[in-house]
Amino acid sequence: MEELALLGDEAVALGAIHAGLTAAYGYPGTPSTEIMERLIAEYEAGGPKAAWCANEKTALEAALGVSFAGRRAMVTMKHVGLNVAADPFVNGALLGIKGGLVIAVADDPGMHSSQNEQDSRFYAAFALVPCLEPRTQQEAYDLTREAFDISEQFHVPVILRLVTRLSHARAGVRVSPQRSQNPLSKADKREWMLLPAYARRRYASLLERQAAMLDWSEKHPVNRFEIENRDRNRVVITTGLGGNYYEENLADLKRALQERGGKEPARLHIGAYPLPQNLIRRLCEGAEEILVIEEGQPLVEQKLRGILPQKPIIHGKMDGTLPASGELDPDVIRPALGLPPRPALSIPALQDGSFTLPGRPPQLCNGCPHGDSYSTIKLAVEGLESVAITSDIGCYALGATPPYDVPETIVCMGASVNMAKGAADAGIQYAIGVIGDSTFLHSGITPLIDAISSNTPMTLVILDNSIVAMTGCQDTILPSENLSQLVLGLGLNPEHLLQLEAKRSNLESNAELLRKEILFRGVSVVIFKRECIEAIKKRQKIEAAKKAKPACEDRGGQA
Repeated sequence: MEELALLGDEAVALGAIHAGLTAAYGYPGTPSTEIMERLIAEYEAGGPKAAWCANEKTALEAALGVSFAGRRAMVTMKHVGLNVAADPFVNGALLGIKGGLVIAVADDPGMHSSQNEQDSRFYAAFALVPCLEPRTQQEAYDLTREAFDISEQFHVPVILRLVTRLSHARAGVRVSPQRSQNPLSKADKREWMLLPAYARRRYASLLERQAAMLDWSEKHPVNRFEIENRDRNRVVITTGLGGNYYEENLADLKRALQERGGKEPARLHIGAYPLPQNLIRRLCEGAEEILVIEEGQPLVEQKLRGILPQKPIIHGKMDGTLPASGELDPDVIRPALGLPPRPALSIPALQDGSFTLPGRPPQLCNGCPHGDSYSTIKLAVEGLESVAITSDIGCYALGATPPYDVPETIVCMGASVNMAKGAADAGIQYAIGVIGDSTFLHSGITPLIDAISSNTPMTLVILDNSIVAMTGCQDTILPSENLSQLVLGLGLNPEHLLQLEAKRSNLESNAELLRKEILFRGVSVVIFKRECIEAIKKRQKIEAAKKAKPACEDRGGQA
């Protein structure tokens, strides 16, 4: 077994490669930068794909695309970068992660080069996903390798939380043989479209998996439980580098305790989350004092009062008194107050004797241009193998429902662009992103820059309906006629920018032109243009009001 002298960051990079990494993305930020620098160096020498991205959000969305394709991906950033990536991160916890997805976040306690000291473990707890916190360079390597397995075991992203002192210190690391990459295998699209009906089921599934994640944490060897022949009245809990700092003082502590006839405190060291609640309860049972030593903010310290038995007993969502998901209302909380349900009207039986009302799923408006655009995409990819179609949040997300059934992923604003890039980087031959004009302006520009800079073989379809339709037909911030100029300004080859009118009568000719761009082995952008029918109504009302105004004024203001 080879031993190398590595920075903590370098140990993470090598651990990811040896775990069968297919692609890594990130944005530079101390103290995480050296992870991606090592990965890029390995990529240039023939290793897995590694690239800087426009921001942390686009990096994580590209990694989601790799995971959707069944392969392993890593994202690197500093702690404040996780704020930028929060949208795809929290939503990503609801997806059916197939290829292992690890987010390496380097926190900066003491603000050596940062504007705050936020603790990324809170993000993991918020999103209900596992977090690993290595305390040595060897653990940084080992836990990185394991993190991909954990991600695939529980089908969620996993946070690897580092801190400055570990990232930038060097030590000997024993490395293991490299694992091969996962085969290309797309995930189930029903687990990757966060339309409300799907998202509710995915959230319920995430909640159901919490017990298994907790059981895993309780049994993980990095959570060291030391209680035999120890003082159980005064106990110690350490996390991360806090364990190192405690152990550096342990010899002095033992001597001082022996002089007073005391014993070494019972101790629990935590390096895997969710918090091992049963181990904490066992450690603290009967304890009079608890000392918590943790690097960063007091996550464990805050949680203790909810974990340990105490008076008064706390009831709420944690013990099931209130539901863990869904919306609260006066009726929901009545049982928690010991009150009976209020009288309610019953639904009369239908003709077939059932009490189930028929569903009314949302759908595209009759005459919506997106319907013709999706029909064109469907025809254009007919007969092609290895296709991935990623979409975004907006009216066009409804193209995932019958009769179109076109998008395979819907994650967050802007994700379609870099998820198509990631899917292409992972090996999917024909990757197509679908995004609306207003959503492109919101979050699609930067990921398209990433794709153009690396000349990724993918096609971005922009559905330009000249309005922000989903939220009530607000005006877009950029006139429709300037959209193509913006795209060209990002560096796209003008030969691979098409503007097509989204009409049923143009279906076959548009599909033929779109297919040519899909087959092109580089970045292409196709803009489907046709005004939203609701926008037409709005425009006609405005124009009618303008015409009526002079007539009204001629009559002295009396309409």
